[in-house]
Amino acid sequence: MLTVEGVSKVYRAPVLRDITLELQTGDSIAVVGPSGAGKSTLLNIIGTLDHPTTGRVLFRGDDLFALDAGRQARFRNRKLGFIFQFHHLLPELTALENTVMPAFIGGENRATARQRARRLLELVHLESRMDHKPGELSGGEQQRVAVARALVMQPELVLADEPTGNLDTHSGREVFDLLVRLNRELQTTLVVVTHNLAFARLLPRRIQLIDGVIVEDRTDLCDIKKDT
Repeated sequence: MLTVEGVSKVYRAPVLRDITLELQTGDSIAVVGPSGAGKSTLLNIIGTLDHPTTGRVLFRGDDLFALDAGRQARFRNRKLGFIFQFHHLLPELTALENTVMPAFIGGENRATARQRARRLLELVHLESRMDHKPGELSGGEQQRVAVARALVMQPELVLADEPTGNLDTHSGREVFDLLVRLNRELQTTLVVVTHNLAFARLLPRRIQLIDGVIVEDRTDLCDIKKDT
């Protein structure tokens, strides 16, 4: 589905060095490594929020950085879902309004988009909190709204950058379990940057970055037993 091909990124010094990897539909991948290893930069390049200095990112054969800015924006709106450490919800909008916003921006039918957003909020167990604003929600609930928002356009790829880094252990585990479950149920490809190795072990593939280089890319049996 997606190929990162010889990607390097240089600011004042190299941040990524000749990164090559492939993602298949339905993959779930943890990207781990110390601070400054280049994890977030890699995620931002995959999501076209940043440009590589050298190399290409191909999505279903299309070179994302050969697209103009408008087509890149449409790609982000329709094919990608982003989840960040800080949920970035709009404080004046309800959980439902925050969830449905990407669909409105994408020009979807409003009634259909609201119905889909409601289903997603039910899926993340927020059916009784749809009309609450972020200030009325716990940190874990706010992050679950962010997960629903990331999925409202039914993206093929979800990128999550430290999605539990701002949560306590219990809320963080709930959000991570939710991402794992939704990946399995919806077959949305999932890439998660995390410092938490316990959470990383919940995903079957782990990529370790050190000093901008992939030093390990392994596929294991994850710690959550798959349904039989």
